[in-house]
Amino acid sequence: MLKSGSNLEKLLRAGHFVVCGEMGPPQAADSASILKKCGYFKGYVDAVNLTDNQTAIVRMSSVMSSYFALQGGVEPIMQMTCRDRNRLAMQSDILGAYAAGIRNILCLTGDYQTFGNHPDARGVFDLDSTQLVQMVKKMRDEKKFLCGDEMKQEPRMFIGAAANPFAEPFEFRVMNLAKKIEAGADFIQTQPVFDIPRFEKWMNAVREEGLEKEVHIIAGVMPVRSVKALLYMKDSVPGMSIADEYINRLEQIKDKEAAMEEGVKIAVEIMTRLKETPGVAGVHIMPVMWESVTPRLVEEAGLLPRPVAAEETEGKEQGTMCDVGCRM
Repeated sequence: MLKSGSNLEKLLRAGHFVVCGEMGPPQAADSASILKKCGYFKGYVDAVNLTDNQTAIVRMSSVMSSYFALQGGVEPIMQMTCRDRNRLAMQSDILGAYAAGIRNILCLTGDYQTFGNHPDARGVFDLDSTQLVQMVKKMRDEKKFLCGDEMKQEPRMFIGAAANPFAEPFEFRVMNLAKKIEAGADFIQTQPVFDIPRFEKWMNAVREEGLEKEVHIIAGVMPVRSVKALLYMKDSVPGMSIADEYINRLEQIKDKEAAMEEGVKIAVEIMTRLKETPGVAGVHIMPVMWESVTPRLVEEAGLLPRPVAAEETEGKEQGTMCDVGCRM
């Protein structure tokens, strides 16, 4: 079988605690900003998410942005949303991405278009995110398109999905995770954690079902520069849980630079707690418009140097979490 070539997969399968980053592609036909941001991630994270028109605002495609990230020396996780493409376009982009050297994909529903700069655009939603996971798995493992037609060269993607431990009703959160594992997710990235007790409650439920043994769970961490960011997420972002402790700490600081320092301190504290949480396989740093803070966060959280993935033995079957008993 062909190797996936995913560094992220190799590190997770070897039991390393991984670190992922994230960058938003530019609102311009210019790769320079991507290459510049790669400098903040190279050597500090194991893979970087390239978002797909996040918040429904037009940006360079995640496919091409991921390709430029490869040129910049970092391994991309190509995000793909169900909002903008039907199944034909999705499969076409997946084939092209794999041919270009992209080995990781994160399957998402996508922010509704009414939130962005083209509110009158029609949402596609031909598939939902779980069905997208199923489709990528079918392409990878069965060498078949969704319609059943066979292909000569399969895209051996390492498949990711998202989870929100904080949305209500709580009991559905673990059920939804199990469905994505059943569909074929190899790794999960969560919404940013600002409520450790709530996240640990979710992880307890995950461990009770044994799901942490079937998928790699990577917890989200978002550094913030002011209390305004936390208040906005608390009041305007559905499914977010923000601990009052963090709001109170930032509300007391009026100086901008001091608030940024406190934001870094909070993020490092959260990363440290997550590293100690059983079943958490890594952290996903989401430094919205603040990519330059990434090296400092990784260093202060004691996550350097980053591990190097061992080379797979030639001829060995490429594996996923299915090798250790995932739901089929």
